[in-house]
Amino acid sequence: MPESGLVQQIAQKGADHGEIADEVIRRPELLAEVLAGLASDKARIKYGCDKVLRRISERKPEILYPEIDLFIKLINSESTFLKWGAIHILANLAAVDSDGKIEQTFDKYFSPVTGPVLITAANIIKGAAVIALAKPDLTKRITAELLKVESARYQTAECNNIALGHTIRSFDRFYLQIKNKEPVNGLVSRHLENTRNATRKAAERFVKKRLA
Repeated sequence: MPESGLVQQIAQKGADHGEIADEVIRRPELLAEVLAGLASDKARIKYGCDKVLRRISERKPEILYPEIDLFIKLINSESTFLKWGAIHILANLAAVDSDGKIEQTFDKYFSPVTGPVLITAANIIKGAAVIALAKPDLTKRITAELLKVESARYQTAECNNIALGHTIRSFDRFYLQIKNKEPVNGLVSRHLENTRNATRKAAERFVKKRLA
């Protein structure tokens, strides 16, 4: 099946995926071509289309929402890049999730947060704050999932430290929604002397902002 002109444009080296996303937003009839590109056996097409879809989800999530089941399916994709894209996109679709799809797939979405793949967990941790802000009723459940990061098993101890930094920054984004703040404050306080500089600094900023 020959690629369309749009898909060829997406696949070009140096393509402006943000500009292409804006064009699809202006002309939603183009979306089907981008979605079809995810199934391409050509990496540049597949990953280029994923990048465009990520940007659409950030700028106009309602355009992608009718396709949310596709992105739920892609959480289990053998392609880690498409898996990470789906995690990112689903978090953005939470803002327009009128059918409660995020609630239905909650456990599936958050299950990789405890390891072993750091980048997958990091994408979930970042997405957690986006979902919490869009769906405050999920704050308690999301908080419980992020607290698991402290006992997670990633490839190395340094991976754990990186994940903890992401977790502290994520908690900071929706901290005012958290009713039982003590477990969160405890986690942050335990990492004021974390061996990773970025994580330690994140904890220090959190304490100064939230607990001073």
